[in-house]
Amino acid sequence: MGAGEIEERGGGGPPATEARSTRALALTGVVGGGAFVALMVAAERIYDAVTQEDGVAGLDRPVLEAAIALRTPVSEAWVTAFTNLGRTVPMVVMGVVLTTVLFLRYRRRTIWVLMLVASAGGVLFTLVGKTLVGRNRPDPVFAVPPYEDSFSFPSGHTLNSTVVAGMLAYLVVWLAARTWSRVLAVAAATAWAVAMGLSRVFLGHHWLTDVMFAWLLGLGWLALLVTVHRVVLDRRGRDRPALDAPPDADFPSRAGLG
Repeated sequence: MGAGEIEERGGGGPPATEARSTRALALTGVVGGGAFVALMVAAERIYDAVTQEDGVAGLDRPVLEAAIALRTPVSEAWVTAFTNLGRTVPMVVMGVVLTTVLFLRYRRRTIWVLMLVASAGGVLFTLVGKTLVGRNRPDPVFAVPPYEDSFSFPSGHTLNSTVVAGMLAYLVVWLAARTWSRVLAVAAATAWAVAMGLSRVFLGHHWLTDVMFAWLLGLGWLALLVTVHRVVLDRRGRDRPALDAPPDADFPSRAGLG
């Protein structure tokens, strides 16, 4: 069979490869874009419920009352110690340390680019959301000290924990060769974000809907960043490093993203 006949049948030539690449690129955009839109629609509905004081916002007080009933001096101390890890300084320290570890292991400048953009977005969304909505936190009589005086919506601890942990997990999924590493990273990030959000409600520092909105907004922001990154990788034909290649084998010859 001649080369011309193989090309006519689409058997592995450049046109076939380009077609597969185009389909993969389109699929990435559709799936990622769909996830982003779905998460933003869900977040918008929670926002509407909060501003109109109806719908899912009706769960805020019953959930807070249930949390109060579950508190003990020991649980309050442990949960307070955990939730304090979501404050600005501890999150910055942990984020920088773990991002540095990933960079030293895989030697990709994109690791820092993605983490910095993700973190900056999380902080910006927190500040803008609190300013625009201006929602009061639960009454301090229902909260465990130390008390906080900033606005309640959205939960900054939850939003930024979701974004930072989620981006770290994505970087591991993208770069790690071993399946167990990827699974562990996703599981750890999920557990961290969920626990951080629940701790805010348990301690009476936030309403449930503050936390739910933060989860959705954080995941939506991650979905957008990951989709853009995957599209860039697909367009440049550079996905994860080969499983049998050294982690920094191609670092000197690569410029830009990826």
